[in-house]
Amino acid sequence: MAQWHIGVIGGSGLYAPGALDEAQEIPVNSAFGEPSGPVTTGLLGGVRFTFIARHGAGHRLSPSHVNFRANIDVLKRCGVTDVLAISAIGSLQEKMKPGEFVAVDQLIDRTTGRERSFFGDGIVAHVPLADPVCPRFSDLATNAAKAAGAKVHKGGTYVAIEGPQFSTRAESNLYRSWKADVIGMTAMPEARLAREAELPYALLGMVTDYDCWRDENDDVDVTDILKVMKANADLARSTLAELASLIPEEREPSPIDTVLDSSIITAREDWPVQAAARLDAVAGRLAKIVPGSDA
Repeated sequence: MAQWHIGVIGGSGLYAPGALDEAQEIPVNSAFGEPSGPVTTGLLGGVRFTFIARHGAGHRLSPSHVNFRANIDVLKRCGVTDVLAISAIGSLQEKMKPGEFVAVDQLIDRTTGRERSFFGDGIVAHVPLADPVCPRFSDLATNAAKAAGAKVHKGGTYVAIEGPQFSTRAESNLYRSWKADVIGMTAMPEARLAREAELPYALLGMVTDYDCWRDENDDVDVTDILKVMKANADLARSTLAELASLIPEEREPSPIDTVLDSSIITAREDWPVQAAARLDAVAGRLAKIVPGSDA
């Protein structure tokens, strides 16, 4: 059994993980371009955490300009075993109120124009994604948020839009008719890529506002969102500390750890050298081209 190494992707308002023992900020290169920034790695309650700010320092990257592939690739290169994404979200349901958390378990992808896969350049893979969130890790994150004092809704469907504009009122009502619970701009293709990288993924959404469906005279106001976001970020950092205390000492294997075993269609002997080299972190376990291998 392996040790846990938690990767944290901090969203709007969460640009630093809080106090870590033996903290180091390290730039990590990716075969898929520039990540959002350096990672911060260290220990929290004896557990290794590696953090990356999704939108970069100072929130310089819009959702459409985040290099999701590079961010996931970098976390994999750091040896992360599981990924916790923390994101600001809007609510599509009255019961999910600003200041509360939602442990998302389903996703609807309405993004366009983003790189959605590590594969396809000479190596084809089709990973299963019926359940895009890891239930084991999501349960741990949910319990940690509750222990930190958050009100957490367990389960919810997140509709990911391209942005950077918020949705129209007609769109907001359409998503409600689809039984979506919350709305955001970053969970996709992030969850897709985490699955391809064999990383169990959990998503805690921090509700900052009601989307524009709720009041025909109101629109989403960034000023109000920022106020809630600040309080949510403090609660999110407390959640990480609680997570460190809740996870088992040893990590049992997850089916997601080896999902590529039955997902890559292209025969190993037909993998182009350049394409295989780009996958030295994501699929290095199968490619046998990781440093120190005997291939």
